[in-house]
Amino acid sequence: MSRSYRYKEFIQTAASAVILHRSVKVALIVGTVLMMINHGDAILRGEVDLTRVSKILLTYLVPFCVSTHASVSATLAAKKALGSNG
Repeated sequence: MSRSYRYKEFIQTAASAVILHRSVKVALIVGTVLMMINHGDAILRGEVDLTRVSKILLTYLVPFCVSTHASVSATLAAKKALGSNG
């Protein structure tokens, strides 16, 4: 299997509604907890500038990417296992 095919399959799987929905849900929950831990005090003091907003967005992006990668990897591994067994 070529590398470009694997990337294409990864992207197509990541774009599925089920995986996107799960990743958004995880990002909202985990991102909010992390955002409050890392930036809550500054937000309450009104110290919100462009740099902090950028960091907050990254705080949500990281769990989204981790969840997406884990879901896609598990989905592709399951497809591969089913393909090799059947």
